[in-house]
Amino acid sequence: MSASDPRHEWTDANQRLMGAELARIKARLGGEDQGSAMATAAEIRAALSAQSAIDRLVECFGLSPFERDILLLCAGVEMDSNFSLLCATAQSNPQRSYATFSLALATLEEPHWSALSSIRPLRRWRLIEVTEETSLANARLRIDERVLHFLAGINYLDTRLEPLLQNSGVAATMADVQSETAQAILEALHERNAPIPVLQLLGDDRDGQTDIAAGVAAELFGMQLHILHAEDIPAGVHERNAFAVLWQRESALLSSALLIECRDQANAAAVTWLAENLNGLLFISSHNPLELQRNTLRFTVNKPGATDQKRLWQQALGSAAQKLNGSLEGVASQYRLSAQTILSTGAEISSAISASDKPDELLWRACRTLGRRQLDDLAQRVEPVSRWEDLILPEHQKVILSQIVSHVRNRLKVCDEWGFAGKSARGMGLSTLFAGESGTGKTMTAEVLANELHLDLYRIDLSSVVSKYIGETEKNLRKVFDAAEDSGVILLFDEADALFGKRSEVKDSHDRYANIEVSYLLQRMEAYTGLAVLTTNLKTSLDTAFQRRLRFVVQFTFPDTEQREGIWRSVFPDATPTQGLDYRKLAQLQVAGGNIRNIALNAAFLAADSGEAVGMVHLLQAAHGEGSKRERPLTDAETRGWV
Repeated sequence: MSASDPRHEWTDANQRLMGAELARIKARLGGEDQGSAMATAAEIRAALSAQSAIDRLVECFGLSPFERDILLLCAGVEMDSNFSLLCATAQSNPQRSYATFSLALATLEEPHWSALSSIRPLRRWRLIEVTEETSLANARLRIDERVLHFLAGINYLDTRLEPLLQNSGVAATMADVQSETAQAILEALHERNAPIPVLQLLGDDRDGQTDIAAGVAAELFGMQLHILHAEDIPAGVHERNAFAVLWQRESALLSSALLIECRDQANAAAVTWLAENLNGLLFISSHNPLELQRNTLRFTVNKPGATDQKRLWQQALGSAAQKLNGSLEGVASQYRLSAQTILSTGAEISSAISASDKPDELLWRACRTLGRRQLDDLAQRVEPVSRWEDLILPEHQKVILSQIVSHVRNRLKVCDEWGFAGKSARGMGLSTLFAGESGTGKTMTAEVLANELHLDLYRIDLSSVVSKYIGETEKNLRKVFDAAEDSGVILLFDEADALFGKRSEVKDSHDRYANIEVSYLLQRMEAYTGLAVLTTNLKTSLDTAFQRRLRFVVQFTFPDTEQREGIWRSVFPDATPTQGLDYRKLAQLQVAGGNIRNIALNAAFLAADSGEAVGMVHLLQAAHGEGSKRERPLTDAETRGWV
């Protein structure tokens, strides 16, 4: 740091002022004239470019002249070795080479007994500590280390709070809707003459809430922002009180606002207690509002919409965005990302996109990686390997599947640009039912859609979602849906009738709550903005109210002879050696596509074990094994002429 730097100049001048102030206190202790020290202090203070540290402390905490000099006396003992001798001499006791309240009362100007009461600033804000359990008048007084460094011009977050708080800078860019929210907050605060209310930022965009809070604090008061996670709030009453005191002191010393992030209702009580007991500029970010006794203003901050996200991607990628052919619309409509996530991800991949010959694939891959962070612990990710050419379905079903793909790809245009989302938020999701017998290709088709749309596919494990405990199923599903909303994934509910079955007659509290869970699921499925695929072997077992809310229903019929022949012709990979396969005869076997794949795989193992190419004899043996597994022995007509 150069000598011409304004901060360096202020620090140097502040330290010289402290020297003059301590010289004045030394003169008082020694019974000498203070005039020269006071004149020097006044000269330095007049030349300071900004308020001195001691004067700011006095102003922030309302110190009286006597309390101010007690603080300087305690600072002098730490900063100047001569103070110890002066303290011992003034108290006529060589063992008392430290500051005491009795010494302050005897030597400093305008003394008052209330200076060390627990409600006065010196002890209330822990500017000094009483370190011995003797009489208050004779106890050792020590200045808090954090305050001592502040007086010396060194300003930093108290080390006791460092593990609990993180600093947040002002965002360079926000989504348009969030900039509007920040402006609305500023206007609301400018219009109020009452004390500053608690500002509750509600919704699902944690990053956006932080950006707004930091921007408002900087714009309105020139303050920085510190963040406290609700789970880090001390649990004990005394620890929580200590935190509240230290934070309010830090808020004044650092000129900082506080944002408390509350993502779990289990922590709501601790957050409410802090909000009721803290002064200064305070933000609370949460999904749902907290009920407070204090004045509160509430603003909703959700992740930016598709149009806003597209603009942010264009800004983040710069000139690289021109290489993308429609993918920006796709990721903007499929993923719900915060502005900061988009900007940071765009900055990371913009160079790679500019140099890549497959820029669209690179962008989709980056977005999928972001989504996996939330869902990998909640559901099972399925690696999609099947493609359109692997599907052997009637033409009508293929047309419906093409429509599903079209709806996903054109959501931004229809819902946002053409205004359908503005008419109603209901029915904007893509809940789809795949109904049909086991093995007819329902899960495989979900893989095809995932591959075609460049999206991840997650299977919901019913055993980990459905709980025997009242309310737990709803809680588990809320986590899945909340994460899936942001991640742009395809949700696959296998055997959905187990979860979305008909609501039962209410006979006890468990039945009533089970029906509430179904109702909740119906609402979330309808509101879910992504593609949810449900599979069932028994369409009739599904709740009729649920069926009405489905966007698409695809009926997977048992394959006819021609379709089975097509499946047999495509079931073996190109690298598999085959010999003498008669696909027309194989198609006579009355099994679904899933069973055909099982037979082909088992036959391949039999052939590999015998060192031969896959032939009809291997397929016959494997087919009989599959029939035994299904407890349906094969008829002679089905396998006639195989060998």
